[in-house]
Amino acid sequence: MKKTLKLSTALVLGSVVAATAVQAADSITVVSWGGAYTASQRGAYSDPFTAETGITILDSDQAGNGLAGLRAQSEAGNVTWDVLDILEGDSMLACDEGLAVELDYNKDLNAAPDGTSPLDDFIPGSLNGCFVPTIVYSTVIAYNQTAFAGDKPSTIADVFDLKKYPGKRALEKKPDANLEWALIADGVPVGEVYNVLDTPEGVDRAFAKLDTIKDQVVWWEAGSQAVQLLADGEVSIASGYNGRIFDAQVNEKQPFTIIWDGQVFELDGYVIPKGAPNMKAAMDYLRYATDTQRNADQAKYISYGPARSSAAPLVSTHITTGIDMGPHMPTHPDNFKTPVKKDPGFWADNKDDLSERFNAWLAQ
Repeated sequence: MKKTLKLSTALVLGSVVAATAVQAADSITVVSWGGAYTASQRGAYSDPFTAETGITILDSDQAGNGLAGLRAQSEAGNVTWDVLDILEGDSMLACDEGLAVELDYNKDLNAAPDGTSPLDDFIPGSLNGCFVPTIVYSTVIAYNQTAFAGDKPSTIADVFDLKKYPGKRALEKKPDANLEWALIADGVPVGEVYNVLDTPEGVDRAFAKLDTIKDQVVWWEAGSQAVQLLADGEVSIASGYNGRIFDAQVNEKQPFTIIWDGQVFELDGYVIPKGAPNMKAAMDYLRYATDTQRNADQAKYISYGPARSSAAPLVSTHITTGIDMGPHMPTHPDNFKTPVKKDPGFWADNKDDLSERFNAWLAQ
């Protein structure tokens, strides 16, 4: 009788565990940035993935706090995210700190249609052990055409010229991109920005240049704020993510023009949190969402360049308007003349110190 009871108990427990596993596989939580970007992911691969597998994608827009959130969940022993959209630099920290699953790229990802391995198909050097890039995006400067009757700004130096191009500026409330732009506006060649910024004198020089426009800056913290400030006429010039600016231009018919000079481009993509509650489904989603066709399909919705070489020739037209998406890619030759490749190693090493100084500078 005891044996029967033990067996019955084991069967019941086994059924509960199995039911829980099935239930968990019904959905996964994918953490991203919200807005037009999450919409592009949903259209390009989340909805098709659900259609093929029956697994529902639960979107979360907490990626702006992604690394800190991952650390907190790991420390609490309660990881609730399955897939995290993350910047390249933060992915390096997540991998180094053991917060993200290490990947076997040739095993865990799909090869290109012609058989090219993932290691040879993705942007060189971007597969850092845990990270899979999906897009190349840029933080750019844009202006509202209605703010300037005559000459229009066209360079980073123009952003810092309050006399010739009056009006408030909207800039993101963090040191990244702002320090690089300050040095460019102060005459530092694009290719030497990080060499200069990697010195105390260079940091002082960048903050001194920012001082010249500080009293005319409105600081934003969410990507939607930058677009809204520009649309409302509260600022004449704003920094923003090129995809959000594109979305406002095309879908909202806003009279915005992007200044591609000095665009700060970087990679964004996925990691799988170590301890993700639905690991198999998360890995299946990662494989699906990062294949060649899905990588190209995302450009139908938003103007971010694909991270796979094999996807670039497949970029086509905008899903709604039918316009050619090629000229709107950050990497299009006409737009990619003076880009700044954000240095993830530099920011991984210096982000905390420069953020502390930046916040102290803001408070002055």
